[in-house]
Amino acid sequence: MTSLRPERASVARCLAGAALLWGLAAGCAAHAANVLQSLNASSQSGQVVVDLKFAQPLSAPPAGFTIDQPATVVLDFPGVSSDLGMHALSSSEGNLRSADVVQAQGRSRVVLNLRESTTYTTSIHGDELRVTMAAPRNGPANSSASTTPVSAPVHFAQPMNSQQLALHSVDFHRAADGSGRIVVGLPNNQVGVDIRQQGQNIVVDFLNTTLPADLRRRMEVGDFATPVKSVTAFQMGDNVRMVVQPTGAYQQSAYQADNQFVLEVHPETAKPNQLVAGSGPGYHGQKLSLNFQNIDVRSLLQVFADFTGLNVVVSDSVTGNLTLRLKDVPWDQALHIILQAKGLGERKDGNVLWIAPRQEIIARERSELEAAKSVQALEPLKTETFQLNYQKAASVVALLTGATGGVQQATPNTAPVPYPVLTSGNTSATSTSRILSPRGTVIADPRTNQIFVTDVPSKLTEIANFIHKIDKPVRQVLIEARVVEATSQFGSELGAKLGYWNNNTPGVGNNPGAAFGGNYLGVAQATGQSLATGAALTDTQFVNLPATTIANSVLSGANPGTLAISLFNAGANRFINLELSALEADGKGKVISAPRVITADMQEAHIEQGTEIPYQQATSSGATAVSFAKAVLSLDVTPQITPDGNIIMNVAVHKDSVGQNTNNGPAINTNTVSTQVQVENGGTVVLGGIYSSTESNQTDKVPLLGDIPVLGYLFKTNSKSVQKDELMVFLTPRIVTSADLTR
Repeated sequence: MTSLRPERASVARCLAGAALLWGLAAGCAAHAANVLQSLNASSQSGQVVVDLKFAQPLSAPPAGFTIDQPATVVLDFPGVSSDLGMHALSSSEGNLRSADVVQAQGRSRVVLNLRESTTYTTSIHGDELRVTMAAPRNGPANSSASTTPVSAPVHFAQPMNSQQLALHSVDFHRAADGSGRIVVGLPNNQVGVDIRQQGQNIVVDFLNTTLPADLRRRMEVGDFATPVKSVTAFQMGDNVRMVVQPTGAYQQSAYQADNQFVLEVHPETAKPNQLVAGSGPGYHGQKLSLNFQNIDVRSLLQVFADFTGLNVVVSDSVTGNLTLRLKDVPWDQALHIILQAKGLGERKDGNVLWIAPRQEIIARERSELEAAKSVQALEPLKTETFQLNYQKAASVVALLTGATGGVQQATPNTAPVPYPVLTSGNTSATSTSRILSPRGTVIADPRTNQIFVTDVPSKLTEIANFIHKIDKPVRQVLIEARVVEATSQFGSELGAKLGYWNNNTPGVGNNPGAAFGGNYLGVAQATGQSLATGAALTDTQFVNLPATTIANSVLSGANPGTLAISLFNAGANRFINLELSALEADGKGKVISAPRVITADMQEAHIEQGTEIPYQQATSSGATAVSFAKAVLSLDVTPQITPDGNIIMNVAVHKDSVGQNTNNGPAINTNTVSTQVQVENGGTVVLGGIYSSTESNQTDKVPLLGDIPVLGYLFKTNSKSVQKDELMVFLTPRIVTSADLTR
């Protein structure tokens, strides 16, 4: 059994006493809080048991989590102070290496440093908490689900809600250090969360919650260059389950800030030549303390060999003595300090560490590189055939040779060449970046879409990996546009004709009276007015302000309604003629255009439909030629599929139509929208709209007489016109799947 060292406990008690004397308030809080008094570890049947003794019994098991790289178990104790000091335990008991205690923000954290990842359970026995860690797992932490058992769930947060609440959001972000960050919006800070590892996947359960329908989806985030490949959220009974599928080596961490839960998956970069395996900057070796006076460097290096278990090879040119004193320093940092002080360098190959002066290491590496270059220049060439499925052979040849556009080399022989050949010789194209070696050549066969590469074997392997990455199908996008034009027009007009006719011809009757008709001319003819023609009657009118049509409006081409009346004397030789005319029109129209086009990701598409209008244009010789102007509906779009399944589009929509005629030909009415927008797959966005309203009122009248109330309408005409036009453009992109193409 390993227990806390007495000297560290006494130091910790002295520090605690100093803290109590620092302030009365802090002292009272310390007495009221629970205290971690001791920490012991032992091995039982292959399991490691850690017993933590407190001044008061715990009310509930502590929250905790595990980390695979480095293997760690972390337990949090809110409201508990520690009487043990920071480094609480150095152990050799089974899988346990050491235990550390950290205090911050009114709580204590116990960190159990393990040799291999494992699961743990906790149980409370009076004023003691027992942590039982199972035997280490078989195989590495990132093994497949078929060989790695499901780890026990870590209760990240206890459920406190009495009813089911809905999650607000599930988002993914890429952090600056290349880690994937999954952010979940919680309804409150009382939601219970369980985390466990299932094979390679990370499974997070949000207890007693629901997931809205728009959040039940799978996010493919592999293109973000993080360890996370996909994030899937779905409803599972009374809980919401989120499955995170990572790739490669990784480390995970989770934290919660109020109503936001964050799961971070950090990449773990494999560095086989690094002294101690680990990710991120800094040193990761086990700490040690050294105190030597004038020790031989070679003997000191032997100490590191015994401590680390590495096979150390020291060059004969390493000599001299060294005096140093190091306290609790990682051994890899200590070794670098010693090598730097003596001008030495190191290279690690497997479990063998070679130490020599820096110049000697540099000279050896230079000679190895020169030898490899010489071997490559003399190495026999091999030829390999690559069948391309999605890329064009000419495009791949251009990439391999670094020739812009895949320019072919001119051959001195005038005989026809069956296949285009690109070699390392001089070409007319500008070389940008070349993958082939200087001795490599490539032949493209457009007929079978194959390329034949001749190069050294190492380059052939590199080219095969390159082709495997680029020869993949490109996703396609279907873009549907809706161009809606709505027009609303209204017009009204009211006018009158008033005249007097003196006829000396004997009348048609002996009694005065009145006659009615459809218009001015008709009533004149009905009452026997001589010279009842349009021209003669016009000469007798002293008010001629009828309702007429208005060009380029809804009243254009419409005939007004008229009512005429003629008053005459008993001799029927004097007439007062009146014609009232009125016109009102109301029109509404809607034009819907729906262009649709499908294109590959990052490829521009164009579609148009309409009319080309001919017009005369002068040429340089003085003659005229017929040219054409387009009045079309066109759609130009370049889609880009984002890693999270959304679509970014550069869009230009043109809706042109033939306008009014001019002396130089018809005008063209244009409506254009050009923008860049991001839309979710299958979503609809309004790109823009144009709204215009034209209103006009006009009054023509006889001065003074037209201003007389009521009777003034006989001496004037009123016209009113209102026109409203609205243009809206809607856009809906959809990522096309194989099933869509089949249908």
